[in-house]
Amino acid sequence: MRIDIITVSPELIKSPFEHSILKRAQDKGKVEIHFHDLREYAINKYGKIDDYQFGGGAGMVLMVEPIDKCISKLMKEREYDEVIYMTPDAQTLNQQTANLLSAKGNLIILTGHYKGVDQRVRDKFVTKEISIGDYVLSGGELAAAVLCDAVIRLIPGVLGDETSALTDSFQDNLLAPPVFTRPAEYKGMKVPEILLSGNFPKIDEWRHEQALKRTQLIRPDLLKGESKDE
Repeated sequence: MRIDIITVSPELIKSPFEHSILKRAQDKGKVEIHFHDLREYAINKYGKIDDYQFGGGAGMVLMVEPIDKCISKLMKEREYDEVIYMTPDAQTLNQQTANLLSAKGNLIILTGHYKGVDQRVRDKFVTKEISIGDYVLSGGELAAAVLCDAVIRLIPGVLGDETSALTDSFQDNLLAPPVFTRPAEYKGMKVPEILLSGNFPKIDEWRHEQALKRTQLIRPDLLKGESKDE
């Protein structure tokens, strides 16, 4: 997979990709990450990439021309499966979306800034818009990093245990069950006996029951097939 991230602040977003699973995925050759500084496509020598809104109102808007230049250049070099715009006024990211994107080949992620991008960018180039929640950040860089982490960890061969991602929360519309590790008893708190039994069919049954209970308590909407994140 190749992911091209268009950003006003490349230094802000690079750090998450230099550590842990995201770095290992790149080292293994499972994903390529390329950052593109939008200011390199500015309309003048002063690095202008934004302007005031037509019709008045507070906040600057990223201009269509620099974004057009950047995306058009990338599209001349290769085909892309999706051009994703990170914005709070969009469908909320969920596990199903991450699963679908993990099977793609090439992605462009455009990060918003200020009051967002000129609507003509969204109309002409963007094929999918994604939010990470009902709140507003200073820019879309951190949201793009969240999306990439959610997607990249699902690519086969990225995680050490191929089954790990399949047991995450939301994969089957259930929250994950409780997990325990050594010691079996700590300050009077004991690990459930079933997990020490070695009876794996019973353990699977217990985990499913616990996942169901947690989901009913915390996110009952998932059991109705009506996730409030959709």
